[in-house]
Amino acid sequence: MRLEGVLFFPVTPFGPDGDIAEPVLARHVAEGVEAGAGGVFPACGTGEFNALDLDDHARVVATAVEAAAGRVPVFAGAGGPLPAARALARAAAARGADGLLLMPPYLVSGPPDGLVRYVREVADAAELPVIIYQRATARFTPAAVAELARTPHVIGFKDGLGDFDLLQRIVLTVRASGAQGFTFFNGLPTAELTVPAYRGIGVDLYSSAAFAFAPEVALAFHRAVTGGDEELARRLLTAFYLPLVELRDLVPGYAVSLVKAGVRLRGLDVGGVRAPLTDPAPEHIAELKEIIATGLEIAGAA
Repeated sequence: MRLEGVLFFPVTPFGPDGDIAEPVLARHVAEGVEAGAGGVFPACGTGEFNALDLDDHARVVATAVEAAAGRVPVFAGAGGPLPAARALARAAAARGADGLLLMPPYLVSGPPDGLVRYVREVADAAELPVIIYQRATARFTPAAVAELARTPHVIGFKDGLGDFDLLQRIVLTVRASGAQGFTFFNGLPTAELTVPAYRGIGVDLYSSAAFAFAPEVALAFHRAVTGGDEELARRLLTAFYLPLVELRDLVPGYAVSLVKAGVRLRGLDVGGVRAPLTDPAPEHIAELKEIIATGLEIAGAA
């Protein structure tokens, strides 16, 4: 299963009663696929994985799978405590997901052998293709990733640390191990800002939180990067992504809540965020609105 293009991480819409708004999610996913997403990753970080119970998660995955309608792969989030991660993996498989994005185990930091065992046990529970997500309590050694790359069902590695020395060693070790078809991608928040650096070590694929609310900008940037238009890429990085990251860094959790606010600004009522996240302050929403307008102007003129 090949992932390519811009990877779409939809938000999870909540209605006035706080419940999952499935019709809104279906529209959100369908519009993202129609806009040109290369893959859909529901119930992941941007989709508030941390705030979903097993029933919420199953409904989100089922809705996303139905809305994507087989046009692109759907990788559902899983992770946390091992029993919960296995249950989420089995539920995602039962709802038709094409694969899993495996997030870190809860709270504890295990040694490399423990992380390898964690990944294998979750992968075995669902027998779906698994992409490992390196961040927080999941920090892998090059040898551990090379071992997992030879493991059935483990197909990729998403880096959310931004430790380029470590990632370069992981990439080189995995490729030297003979693992075939193993995929690496940039999973930092607002990943576009670091795309040039990741591409420098051979990691071209990346997730795009901005695609959820500004697919026109995200796609224009992707075309610029892959087509060698360095001037357009620089303009979008300077006038859209840089101020977006600076705004994001003002408040913990804005990497998610700003995305959700952006979706609302573009006309889709996806509700607010669940605790412990908080919705952006009015002045920050006003700033986000200006950033989006600037990005759309540059993308439209490209």
